[in-house]
Amino acid sequence: MVTDVDFTNMISEEEKEELKIELAKLEDEISTLRQVLAAKEKHLVEIKQKLGISLMNELKQNFSKSWHDMQTTSAYKKTHETLSHAGHKATAAISNVGTAISKKFGDMRSHSISYSIRHSISMPAMRNSPTFKSFEEKVETTVTSLKTKVGGTSHTGGSFEEVLSSTAHASAQSSLAGTRLPESEEELQC
Repeated sequence: MVTDVDFTNMISEEEKEELKIELAKLEDEISTLRQVLAAKEKHLVEIKQKLGISLMNELKQNFSKSWHDMQTTSAYKKTHETLSHAGHKATAAISNVGTAISKKFGDMRSHSISYSIRHSISMPAMRNSPTFKSFEEKVETTVTSLKTKVGGTSHTGGSFEEVLSSTAHASAQSSLAGTRLPESEEELQC
């Protein structure tokens, strides 16, 4: 256990006087050093002003140096590699999902020419199911996120239902592309 010890009783009067003199000298030296430091700092500022070095330039240089130093650390390199690898994996996964969805729509189209995505949407039991609603929310979130990342924010894409409807319409148009429909009543009568 540490206790306070009174050293004033242990030293002689001569030692006290010597310590007081030494204390005064140290305080004087510290004061002188502060004055010298202040003069040198003032001189430094004057030189920087003459060279056109401003506080903002110094901050930029310090930031650049710190950024460079951080990028050369092994932790930064390892993190960068990990995030880059994760990004490639995510891109591949999204691509695979897109391919699977396209294949599924292709399979649906090949089984029945008259099949329309609109028919599946109109079934209330499936439309109101929690699974479909969850899927719909995830697709909308993904589409919005991709639109933001790829082309900025755009509100022209419509809702999930509108996207599916336009896909069904495009699908119907492509399956009917081989057969020309009459465009007017005159052509129907001929």
